[in-house]
Amino acid sequence: MGSEDQIPEWASTPCIMGIDEAGRGPVLGPMVYGCLYCPISYKKTLSTLEFADSKTLKEEKREELFESLKADCSIGWAVDVIDPRVLSAKMLQKNKINLNEISHESAMGLVKRVLDMGYLLTEVYVDTVGDPDKYIIKLTERFPSIKFVVAKKADSLYPVVSGASIVAKVTRDRALQNWNFDETAENMHRTFGSGYPGDPNTKGWLEHHKHSVFGFPSLVRFSWGTCESYFKGGVEVLWEADDDDVSSRKTVKRQSKLSNLGFTGMKRKSEDIESSGKGRCKFFQSRKLEQLSHF
Repeated sequence: MGSEDQIPEWASTPCIMGIDEAGRGPVLGPMVYGCLYCPISYKKTLSTLEFADSKTLKEEKREELFESLKADCSIGWAVDVIDPRVLSAKMLQKNKINLNEISHESAMGLVKRVLDMGYLLTEVYVDTVGDPDKYIIKLTERFPSIKFVVAKKADSLYPVVSGASIVAKVTRDRALQNWNFDETAENMHRTFGSGYPGDPNTKGWLEHHKHSVFGFPSLVRFSWGTCESYFKGGVEVLWEADDDDVSSRKTVKRQSKLSNLGFTGMKRKSEDIESSGKGRCKFFQSRKLEQLSHF
């Protein structure tokens, strides 16, 4: 998603880019990385466009600024919307990817996308995730021809990052407002507040939408520690090994004590079993297939 329909003439001139995210902390909805780019010659004009850290702006003002930058032929933008299910899967898979790594890859993906479109990026400003010095080394190694500036509160310091902040925030807000639930329960509603763990509306929504067997709707990042407290009384699921060898079954019985959404705090035990080749194959797990002895 972004302004990718037609490449303007200024794409071949030196350009700057700003990158920021929205939705890193919430337990609900996607995390969105946004970028804004323009020719360096337009840099001074950016400071007159009222761009600011999106968190300091009211929703109406963010929407207004987003529409104005979309209409500006000297500005380009793009987003990477990371689904909550993708976030949870990456953070809970065997070779875990933490949120900082996911963020870094998303930011670098935006840089690559714009470069591949034919824009001559020479300067990129990034709101830091983690240690700024380590982050800038990582970025520079990936894109040695670009000058990177990585800073805390970059969305308050550089208008090009402020613009990216608005792009990311408005995109996330719209994604939440228009979220299509995969689930079809009759009692589901959209009064989920900001999505942040401390929000009373979010807490109430999580409590109302939890299921003792199936967990939460797909809107929820079930890898967040916030979710654990909602399933203290949840139903435990025990997967039996699919191995026909009885002795192997005895060794691996009670292999994966899965609570809430199919994950458990005892991940090490499950991983050991899976790596031994005696546990359930991921192919069968993901498709909810079980071995039958009678038809």
